[in-house]
Amino acid sequence: MKCPYCGHLDNRVVDSRLNKNSTITRRRRLCEACERRFTTYERLEVVMPMLIKKDGRREAWDRLKVVEGMKKACEKRPVSMAQLEEVIDTLERELQDLGERELEISVVGERIMASLRELDDVAYVRFASVYRHFKDLNEFMDELKGMLGGNGKA
Repeated sequence: MKCPYCGHLDNRVVDSRLNKNSTITRRRRLCEACERRFTTYERLEVVMPMLIKKDGRREAWDRLKVVEGMKKACEKRPVSMAQLEEVIDTLERELQDLGERELEISVVGERIMASLRELDDVAYVRFASVYRHFKDLNEFMDELKGMLGGNGKA
């Protein structure tokens, strides 16, 4: 592992820990040259299904794209990065468990929305408004009414 400070290749692991799901190893390292510490994360690389976009194009799974979309939805909301990472880890496991080589992007979008709905209603509505491309205020209000059990109080 290359030191991010001096670029030296010799370092040693000072501490290793697993995350609570035992899917990621966090390693604290000490550079032998500059003696500065840095952290690396090790995760098992697995093959994710290709995603079929609405227009028929195929796109590889991109975890960062999912993280960024969810971060935007959760901006200024009481949702931590740890919570988002946990949701995305769970989503990846679920998609792998499906055993499909290709999946419609709608499967992923619906699962993300369901997860966000459990975390934070405002984040859910933000994500849904972008994902579902509401054409007008009525569609948006219908979604809100559905969230509130159809009582019409938004």
